[in-house]
Amino acid sequence: MKKQDLPQDESNMTTANMTEVLYVTDDNDNYTTANSTGWEAKKLALDESMALINERIEEAKQNVANNIASPIIYFMELNKMDLSVLASYVGMWKWRVKRHFKPKIFKKLDDSVLKKYADTFGITINELKNFDGKS
Repeated sequence: MKKQDLPQDESNMTTANMTEVLYVTDDNDNYTTANSTGWEAKKLALDESMALINERIEEAKQNVANNIASPIIYFMELNKMDLSVLASYVGMWKWRVKRHFKPKIFKKLDDSVLKKYADTFGITINELKNFDGKS
């Protein structure tokens, strides 16, 4: 793409005062970099992705409120993590983290385990323990 053809459409990055660095060609057909605020196709894809993420967060919140899942699920979704990422951050096997998704198991966890999760999510142990999904 030529530097002068680089799209500068309104996007999520514009509202956050951000730009994306892309490789383009200059007038001499040499590769260089240029900043773009985005383009329509990318904006649509990002908007749809964020809508799906927000749906998953809301579903996790409802599952916590209905005592189907532990608060770990909600905070994992809220922080845009999956099981593998969360397990690596807290330094536990995936199967062990998955067990902690069950409310009955979660309620029995001691503070040293909860601290790993709380630190990973950037919250306190108290916030993790007392999240009920209703607020």
